[in-house]
Amino acid sequence: MEHTTRIPPAPITGLKGALITRMARKKLGTVPTALGIFWHHPKVLMASASLGQKVQRWDACDEALKSYAHMAVAALIGCSWCLDFNYFEARNKGLDVEKARQVPRWREAEVFTPLERDVLEYAEAMSQTPPTVTDELVDRLHGALGSAALVELTSVIAFANLSTRSNVALGIESDGFAAACGMPRLAERGVASTG
Repeated sequence: MEHTTRIPPAPITGLKGALITRMARKKLGTVPTALGIFWHHPKVLMASASLGQKVQRWDACDEALKSYAHMAVAALIGCSWCLDFNYFEARNKGLDVEKARQVPRWREAEVFTPLERDVLEYAEAMSQTPPTVTDELVDRLHGALGSAALVELTSVIAFANLSTRSNVALGIESDGFAAACGMPRLAERGVASTG
């Protein structure tokens, strides 16, 4: 059964729309459903895209840690679009795809280092309502990463909450990026995965 979003996608029109769809097809091979949803308000789409591009250019924190953190937020919130896209992007960025694949079940998976586990715990703690971040966890991360990387990681997690919660609220689900390029399915929370 095909999923429908909570509001229908708008036709992406005009010169700006043509440019956006061409860029999406070049980068992703398709035009994501989310573009049509956010095309209802192009200023919101452009601001979100601009912020996302700026977040991707930050470089004080390790790329893998930021990717795993974003995926942990997506798994907790239930954003299949963000999980799928970030798993797909992990491959494109040359990150450890097996680790990325295991993020939804990180507590049971044995592939993560103690630092990675702290990052995943921090991502989930920041994403709770109210947040459940502890002084001890921040102290461990600060000691391992330093101030700039911790501030960057915190901001990446906050951005992940913005995008995941928006997608879930609007009913935007996975566009199948990882499956389209033959990547193994993501592991499921609480389920052992053998590959």
